[in-house]
Amino acid sequence: QVHLVESGGGSVQAGGSLRLSCAASGATGYNMCMGWFRQAPGNERAVVAVIMSASGSTRYADSVTGRFTISQDNAKRTVFLRMNSLKPEDSAMYYCAARPCSIHFFNEGGWDSSAAYASWGQGTQVTVSS
Repeated sequence: QVHLVESGGGSVQAGGSLRLSCAASGATGYNMCMGWFRQAPGNERAVVAVIMSASGSTRYADSVTGRFTISQDNAKRTVFLRMNSLKPEDSAMYYCAARPCSIHFFNEGGWDSSAAYASWGQGTQVTVSS
């Protein structure tokens, strides 16, 4: 079981920036897919970005490409999400997720499905005002 703890959420004005952190502990394997998902009221939980821990390869939702950056500090087993040029539509609860990873899962499909991730953090709220 992987235990995930998010931090760094808050309230900002449109155009501002935030950095989220996700600290992992427990049964983390050599190669994990670590992802950020978000869920606004009335909406389904949707992928934001995912990183493959062994290679550092990343994938993003189209809506955040060019504005958000996912990164990692493997020594600290921590994943970050840098969010720039924030928009009101980015407002949501942001969740960190983790699962064992493979090249097939990361490249061929599944990486963007919340149902594929077994470990979740408690979430951190991001609110962007116009």
